[in-house]
Amino acid sequence: MSARPTGAGGPPPPLPDRPRLLVLENGEKAPPTFSREEMERRLSRLRGWMRETAVDACLFTSIHNVNYFADYVYCSFGRHYGLVVDHDAHTLVNANLDYGRPWRRSRADTLAYTDWHADNFFVAVRSLCPARGRIGVEIDHLTCAARGKLEAALPGARFVDASDATMRIRMIKSREEQALIRDGAAIADLGGAACVEAIAENAPEHEVALHATRAMWREIARRYPDCELMDTWTWFQSGINTDGAHNPVTTRRVARGDVLSLNCFPMISGYYHALERTLFFDHVPDEALAPWEVNCAVHRRGIQLIRPGARCRDIAHALNAIYDEHGLLDYRTFGYGHSFGTLCHYYGREAGLELREDVETVLEPGMVVSMEPMITVPEGRPGAGGYREHDMLIVTEDGAENLTRFPFGPEHNVVGA
Repeated sequence: MSARPTGAGGPPPPLPDRPRLLVLENGEKAPPTFSREEMERRLSRLRGWMRETAVDACLFTSIHNVNYFADYVYCSFGRHYGLVVDHDAHTLVNANLDYGRPWRRSRADTLAYTDWHADNFFVAVRSLCPARGRIGVEIDHLTCAARGKLEAALPGARFVDASDATMRIRMIKSREEQALIRDGAAIADLGGAACVEAIAENAPEHEVALHATRAMWREIARRYPDCELMDTWTWFQSGINTDGAHNPVTTRRVARGDVLSLNCFPMISGYYHALERTLFFDHVPDEALAPWEVNCAVHRRGIQLIRPGARCRDIAHALNAIYDEHGLLDYRTFGYGHSFGTLCHYYGREAGLELREDVETVLEPGMVVSMEPMITVPEGRPGAGGYREHDMLIVTEDGAENLTRFPFGPEHNVVGA
């Protein structure tokens, strides 16, 4: 006779009488990333849109909007997180396992949900949202399963998409945001210098990347001693690994004549910054010089084109013409740049502000965009490899301020020659 667990085949034992929701205030509030006036400015713009569209409350579930409106970067780990904003209050809904961190770190009120019962997140949302109101949600972020549970929790509510409106709000960076982004660009430059410092013959990609990342971590800690240190990283690629913009670091070792791609990404309180450069180790093979120089020419022209009043699609078409003139247009791999702010490689994207042929957005003062042309010459062809440059720029009243100081091009970035 086989052993059988106690209670097998019968109903599960009843749950203890445990709370579904908790208010957890543990410790003292941490110094905020932005001033109270800055956070109120953001909420004021959001509530203005809510009044115009008769939205009673918004439920934000994405990392980028929760961070933007509450100064809190959550770690979901398979759980739901959200921020409910109505016309009088905003409340972060977080998992109990984070305990006091959400209250200490966010600029919102907090309400924790426990694991004692299924779907307590939606119980929390129901307690904060009007039962029959118009609720703004991020249609592009809600899964089908989450949407179904939300509709069941608020059967009398009507859901309105807030994704595009909040993206437009985030596109224009305030003076405080611009100041943080300037620091981030400078830290990326520092990471680039550390990357170059570590490049040597036979050096593994991962060791070069580690050296750059450590330098950026330390500089963020020095400039922002009260912030959480999270998510800063480096991609350093060599040889064939340079063919994609987002190829991860490997153990491949640097060899003489290799094309190299330096990519430094310091993160400060959920705000993303980037430096990307093409380099060669020891020397540039003759067949590689022409595509590198053309890509640099596109980069220079692109920087000149970033100005208020310029339309994203027009910038893309103008740069396409340069590649086409040199027979390299087929080697272009993606658009020419994108917005910056609260985003990362695993969350957030202001798709309405990308320098692509299908984007009609007109650049305005306060927008922050990259110029990052890239071409990839396939393996087996002369000059094979990926060529990519990347600068960050703030659109001003009469042009653009380039925040990136790290040099680019063959005259600067042949390492170990």
